[in-house]
Amino acid sequence: MAQPDTKKIFFENLSGAGKAIAVLTSGGDAQGMNAAVRAVVRMGLYVGAKVYFIHEGYQGMVDGGDNIREATWETVSSMLQVGGTVIGSARCKEFRSHEGRLKAAHNLLQRGITNLCVIGGDGSLTGANLFREEWSGLLTELVEQGLIEADSVQKYSALHIVGMVGSIDNDFCGTDMTIGTDSALHRIIEVVDAIMTTAQSGQTGTIISAVCYPSYLALVSALACGADWVLIPEMPPEDGWEDKMCGKLSATRSRGTRLNIIIVAEGAINRHGKPISSSYVKDLVVRNLGFDTRVTILGHVQRGGTPSGFDRILASRMGVEAVLALLETTANTPACVVSLCGNQSVRLPLMECVQMTQEVQKAMDNKRFEDAVKLRGRSFENNLKTYKLLAHRKPESELPVSNFNVAVLNVGAPAAGMNAAVRSAVRVGISEGHKMFAVNDGFEGFYKGQIKEIKWADVGGWTGQGGSLLGTKRTLPAKHVEKIAEQMRKHNINALLIVGGFEAFLSLLELFTARGKHDEFCVPMVMVPATVSNNVPGSDLSVGADTALNAITTTCDRIKQSASGTKRRVFIIETMGGYCGYLATVGGLASGADAAYIYEEPFDIRDLQANVEHLTEKMKTSIQRGLVLRIINTVCHVFRNENSNENYTTDFIYQLYSEEGRGVFDCRKNVLGHMQQGGAPSPFDRNFGTKISAKAMQWVTKKLVETFRHGRVFANSEDSCCLLGMRRRALIFQPVVQLKDETDFIHRIPKEQWWLKLRPLMKILAKYKTSYDVSDSGQLEHVVHNQPKESDASVAM
Repeated sequence: MAQPDTKKIFFENLSGAGKAIAVLTSGGDAQGMNAAVRAVVRMGLYVGAKVYFIHEGYQGMVDGGDNIREATWETVSSMLQVGGTVIGSARCKEFRSHEGRLKAAHNLLQRGITNLCVIGGDGSLTGANLFREEWSGLLTELVEQGLIEADSVQKYSALHIVGMVGSIDNDFCGTDMTIGTDSALHRIIEVVDAIMTTAQSGQTGTIISAVCYPSYLALVSALACGADWVLIPEMPPEDGWEDKMCGKLSATRSRGTRLNIIIVAEGAINRHGKPISSSYVKDLVVRNLGFDTRVTILGHVQRGGTPSGFDRILASRMGVEAVLALLETTANTPACVVSLCGNQSVRLPLMECVQMTQEVQKAMDNKRFEDAVKLRGRSFENNLKTYKLLAHRKPESELPVSNFNVAVLNVGAPAAGMNAAVRSAVRVGISEGHKMFAVNDGFEGFYKGQIKEIKWADVGGWTGQGGSLLGTKRTLPAKHVEKIAEQMRKHNINALLIVGGFEAFLSLLELFTARGKHDEFCVPMVMVPATVSNNVPGSDLSVGADTALNAITTTCDRIKQSASGTKRRVFIIETMGGYCGYLATVGGLASGADAAYIYEEPFDIRDLQANVEHLTEKMKTSIQRGLVLRIINTVCHVFRNENSNENYTTDFIYQLYSEEGRGVFDCRKNVLGHMQQGGAPSPFDRNFGTKISAKAMQWVTKKLVETFRHGRVFANSEDSCCLLGMRRRALIFQPVVQLKDETDFIHRIPKEQWWLKLRPLMKILAKYKTSYDVSDSGQLEHVVHNQPKESDASVAM
């Protein structure tokens, strides 16, 4: 399938010749930093620049010597899956002084470095900008001291800075996600899930203390595990919160819940600024309720472990974008930071972001908590609103009475995160006064009458459950439309919310068509995309795809480890996805694959031959290098999407690579299969499913009110049958009939897919010469102060 026409920049035009780029990691470490370093080094070398590591952050820049070393392609091999930062990170008091920065400037000039890529938090990036502003004065001083020649002032007249935010706290304004945040969430949720299994056996109350301030991790973790209560500094509880919290815990226990989870952020305070500690909360619960209560302090475990698939891809995209920004910068270009907005990489002025980040702290210091929440950004505010909506049930007397019945069902293959989406829909629907009905086994269960009312407590604990607790089938409604209409009448269903994949999309189209014969389908209908294949038209991302990506990434890490005692090995890995190559592409990018064969990018025997020759050359190089450095272990991955080509099967590619690589490398194959659909949902999928479903349910409520006339709901317009999808930077409701022209129904994929732009990035990082799409790059934007609108949404957690 041909890719859409875009502005492209080719290898020959990406000239970094004569430029020297240095990369450093500073401040606290974060998972994914190594992926960012790898991307900077390989993209820098790709465009012809010299690239240097600065070990131990700013301390290494001040100390110079062997702390600043030239990087090669091979020195960043096998870094992608390693946590922390292999080039080291350190706090440096000396760099805060003028004399320290003077030493740092001299050390950089000795190697001709005038381009810095800084990976760190706001303190590290602020220090980099100060260094940039002082640069010309530092050069003058170095000339006066006789440390550099006079002509160096003109030759190295400007220092160019590009930042990437590496921080598990996600507390930097201007970006939806920082490098390391998603991995930290993985660590927290792994611990919470493990605690829940044992705590439920003994009816234990558990308090989780998350080491983050500000408190993004605590808030999102609370959403992801369905915590009963969360305490964060940006939302101090009202006076009397102790009695309210204990009342809620007691009520949930009376309904049969065997476990309570309370999450306390580091820095949590009450309205008067008094700290709230986890030990205080524990003593409160034990004293007032008598519950057996334990405290778990997560501490630095949140920084540890391997980076998630999301962080590897985010860091790789940001690293490449950072190099492009350095190549395009001029003496008048302000220092910028590469950020994530929705699903796009953007460049923002560094100091605008830093100033807004500082405004958050000022608002906190002045107890302007609502302003602090808004300044923290749309992602944080959306998370907070969603948590309040789902966690705290209003008394029956305070609930609106709508007299509307809304049915929720899953359609298609199971996907992790479906249960979180259903839980969210049910609780938001009940909060808005609707009676919610659950349909078991999709439309097959619908026409058989497997429909029952579902209550608030019925969906407790669903967020962390994999698969589909409602049951899901691929059955489409067209053949059973009469019986489904009958069930709609019988239960007086006034709206439908469908969570599913491509079959769910087809189902909505069939129900929309059936409106002509059956008024029962003239009701608001909305779909939340949920499929590991990520092949639903109208949405860049689907619930479940991130969990599948992490299953692939984890498996590849284990495969690499299994081959660590061998010399040179290539693994052919088959992924799911039907005709959609999303998983093969992003899985390949996250695991550092050498090639990924997909249907959307046709390939033939010549491409296979070129890939084998490329790998053979790489292995031979590793042999030569290994003889000198005694490093001879090389493990490579080649991905193949299951329906990429009917003739060039996984077995065929495996046999071809085995034969052509004889004497240089050996070959193995792995078909990942349904393990990609299994397992507990990732934090991303839990929260994406929760937020997108809550928004869908709010849309349903609005449409029900708009279409209620003369005592009944009647909705037959195109915009009353929609798919809610992530498009670039926003969640958008799109009439399904308008998506028909964007869809390849034969192969069950969208005609245009954004992630195809990631494929050149994967090839560049694997040392192929290729073109790179920069149609979305190169524009320095300004930070927009958060003024939430109805259309605002964030794919990031």
